[in-house]
Amino acid sequence: MATDGLPEALAAFGLSPGELPRHPVLHRAAGTLLTFRLPGPDGSSAVEGAWVRPDGVRFYGPRGVSPGASLGHGLSGTSAELFDRWAEAVRRFLEAIEEVDSRLDELESKGSTIPTAEVWQLQRTTVGLRAQIGRAIVAAAECAGPLKASFPKFDDAYPSLLGELLRVQGLAANVQQALSDLILLQNARQSNRIAEIANDLSKSSNRIAQLANISNIRMLGITYIALLLGLVSAAVLIPNTAGTILGMPSAAWVPGYWVDAILVILGVLPIVVIFSRPWVVAMLRTLSASEARVTEGVEDLPERPLAGERPRR
Repeated sequence: MATDGLPEALAAFGLSPGELPRHPVLHRAAGTLLTFRLPGPDGSSAVEGAWVRPDGVRFYGPRGVSPGASLGHGLSGTSAELFDRWAEAVRRFLEAIEEVDSRLDELESKGSTIPTAEVWQLQRTTVGLRAQIGRAIVAAAECAGPLKASFPKFDDAYPSLLGELLRVQGLAANVQQALSDLILLQNARQSNRIAEIANDLSKSSNRIAQLANISNIRMLGITYIALLLGLVSAAVLIPNTAGTILGMPSAAWVPGYWVDAILVILGVLPIVVIFSRPWVVAMLRTLSASEARVTEGVEDLPERPLAGERPRR
């Protein structure tokens, strides 16, 4: 029962060296090839396999303790070696899962500083372990069924081996679920952090909009005051211009009482016409509010402080 020469077996089934068949049980004219991958130390791996040939069985990969667990089931020959190898595989799978679980505990102790990339790496490792355990279960079932002639009495010990494989597979599923929960927790933390940032941005945007609205209101007050000053200037400009014209030497022929009458009319009429308009009256009614807005607007200008106020920086 050779334990080397795996490339030769793979070549007999049309596979390149190091290539693991897609199915754990491969039937060809050269016989039946059973394979699955075992985890090793430091992330390494090894292929466990058995080549059932017409002239006998050849095993490949790391060999278990011999004689080992097969003694309790009264196995011998190929059946004993197969059982011991598969029992060694269970032990290796269990150690690999416990290693992942230990690293998971370390990650969980870090709280919100858990490196997501490392969690995903453990998740992929666990998925790979579950896949290889599944391959080992299928291969063991084949040996206890269609290939039982090559492994005498192995079908009697198969339930015990299957129970161990299923137990390890269940542990791997639990660890994988814990990793999935941790990934979901990390995603929730990141989502909450993004939501908090979005809320802060929303508050800043609302504050900017509020300041812009206040600025517009204050500018409106300044505009009202500027319009009022323009109306007053217009009302003053008309009689002032008339007085300038009538005071010139060329207007000396105009009698004095006409000059007085004209100046009085031009002084009163613009004021009556301008300040009797409904919109001007409405603006004058809100003059105090406009003045307050102007004061606030001027206070917002650091280059134009009010009297007695220190300029802002």
